[in-house]
Amino acid sequence: MARHKTVADAMWEMLAGAGVRRCYGIVGDALNPVIDALRRNGQVDFVHVRHEEAGVFAAVADASLTRSPVAVCGTAGPGATHLINGLMDARKEGAPVIAIAGDTPTSKIDTGALEEVDPHLLFQVASLYTGRLVNPAQTRAVVQTAIRTALSDNGPTVIAVPGDVAAAEAPDGTFQAVSHHDPVLRPSGPDLEALASMLDAAGTVTIFGGDGCRDAHHEVVALAEKLKAPVGYSLRGKQWLEWGNPYAAGMTGLLGWGGAYKAMHECGVCLMLGTDFPFTDFLPDKPKKVQVDRWPAHIGRRTHVDLGLVGHVAETVAAVLPLVREKTDTAHLDRALKETGEWRELIGHYVERGPETKPIRPEYLVSTINEHASEDAAFSADTGTACIWMARYVDAKEGRRLFGSLSWASMANAMPNAMGAALAYPGRQVIALCGDGGFTMLLGDLLTIVERELPVKLIVLNNGGLEFVNIEMEEAGIEPFGTRFRNPDFSKVAEAMGATGVRVEDPADVDEAVRHVLSCEGPAVLDAVVDPSAISLPPHVTFGMAEGFALSLAKQALHGKLDDVVRTAAHNLRVL
Repeated sequence: MARHKTVADAMWEMLAGAGVRRCYGIVGDALNPVIDALRRNGQVDFVHVRHEEAGVFAAVADASLTRSPVAVCGTAGPGATHLINGLMDARKEGAPVIAIAGDTPTSKIDTGALEEVDPHLLFQVASLYTGRLVNPAQTRAVVQTAIRTALSDNGPTVIAVPGDVAAAEAPDGTFQAVSHHDPVLRPSGPDLEALASMLDAAGTVTIFGGDGCRDAHHEVVALAEKLKAPVGYSLRGKQWLEWGNPYAAGMTGLLGWGGAYKAMHECGVCLMLGTDFPFTDFLPDKPKKVQVDRWPAHIGRRTHVDLGLVGHVAETVAAVLPLVREKTDTAHLDRALKETGEWRELIGHYVERGPETKPIRPEYLVSTINEHASEDAAFSADTGTACIWMARYVDAKEGRRLFGSLSWASMANAMPNAMGAALAYPGRQVIALCGDGGFTMLLGDLLTIVERELPVKLIVLNNGGLEFVNIEMEEAGIEPFGTRFRNPDFSKVAEAMGATGVRVEDPADVDEAVRHVLSCEGPAVLDAVVDPSAISLPPHVTFGMAEGFALSLAKQALHGKLDDVVRTAAHNLRVL
């Protein structure tokens, strides 16, 4: 007798047909019929993780890098709630992640059953669409809506499935594959003419780009050449706009460096392309501003704009390029590039002196990793100082990818991001810059990396504290508190879990340790004991920031922390 097709069978048939090739998660009770159907399907690799949150972080990187939908799963109640933080990351980073959440048996819904939670309320903030399959007749509509929404709106969706429904017979009908290709989107002719007129009328133009420039590198560089415009970028835009760009002027914002900040403030028109840059204090007030973005809601929500255009960056820039007149005056561009060069010298201070400077400077460590990493390496970075070092000391190259929780800013993302990147790009070098706080938060999933034999290289910036929080407190004039902790020898922890472990404490050993870790087979952890007083200030320091640091240092001195104060103050003076 032929076995009937279940609702779960039909769901995986549609997910696989839409391009889902991996599902990260943990099995259990309500999900058992779903996972059994996944096994029968055979087209989707189940990646068993040790924590559902790590699974979603891995899926976010996987989906973002491959631009294909990726599934995650968590069983009813606590398993589903563990998905929330990762799904928020997927929403902020624009990743098509489809969550399969176990649900209460239909006969017990709204009875306060064990592990019962209303998925519509639970996922209201984190999901673009939440469908609850309480009747097999909903299968096609709910699953296809979840797939299409994730793909068209670039974000997470949820399918909540009670176990009894998952195991029920699927209704007759066709469960066809869902295909999706982004439409071509650009402004109308009159809007393009208005943009060209503004650019022509401006004496000077500065371009500032974000992640929306992903497919627009050549178009943006061509426009910069024609307008003699310096090009600044956010961290999400760095990997698309820094390489092969003689007009690159660095970054602005808290992680920034180079001439971008001044060039954005001292121009006639600031042209913002595909960026939803959230740090409004670093955006200019005086120049006229134009914003081009795929998402209408992004336009004007961070700063006033004089012209807002909805469109993909590549198509919009390609369409306006023939309409603008070529500029000849390069003074504005030359100033920005000169300042960028001066910044390169400044931030290279600890790189040049790295082998002789104790304790190990993270700037030297990350610069060494950058030097020895492959041309197409995929990097991930934890939120905090790890992001600063990636922004400043990892060179963007055409084949490289830089990733992190850059819009949600969660801790503990780098290691699971690297896991997802390694599964998305088999054989490619994957390097995670991990803060010691983030690394230990989801440490259990190093076991997943080892079990899968993923050649991920995890660099732990071991400074015994939450350094970015430390900086935030000092900037606010607060004496740092609750930011220090004691770490184990992470190299021994790695070895105990089945990975290669290397510990480096002397800067003279950094180069050899980095070479060894990057070249060894399989997963490896480099426990780098770095200077806890290493901080990095943004390219524009306000009086309030300086005042806050001074006040914090004074408070620390009053409480007998003189050695720490002297070390930090001396460093800040060198940077300033």
